[in-house]
Amino acid sequence: MTTAVDAQRRVLTNEVEVALAQEVLVSLDGPHGYLSVGHGSAGPQPLPPELGRLLQKVLQAVASGSSVTVMTTPREVTTSTAAAMLGVSRPTLMKMVKDGALPSRKVGTHTRLLSEDVLGARQARRARERAAFAALLDAEGDEI
Repeated sequence: MTTAVDAQRRVLTNEVEVALAQEVLVSLDGPHGYLSVGHGSAGPQPLPPELGRLLQKVLQAVASGSSVTVMTTPREVTTSTAAAMLGVSRPTLMKMVKDGALPSRKVGTHTRLLSEDVLGARQARRARERAAFAALLDAEGDEI
């Protein structure tokens, strides 16, 4: 495996990175198994547990050969961006806002939505889709 860039412009891991991630994960299983950072004379200091768990998940993904994408999301998004995040048209998004399904605020004549609200709506939508798919599978299984 070599470092490459896929169609979505993500950097894929190479064999050295995979091996290093595996090595770090093995060392975390030892008696002093924690991630730490050091700076100056302070020496190594353990990371906060939440950050350590996050980095451990990243290391596990890299160690298994998966690619990892890190991105930032602004606190507020436009209606066009929110619609793209949800995979719906802008008019559909505006109907969701009008119906109260998505909270928003007005900035002059423009509507803004919190990213966490949009991501929560996307997660809820996916949960409903999974439940509907599971029900469909159950119904089809009953027919056989």
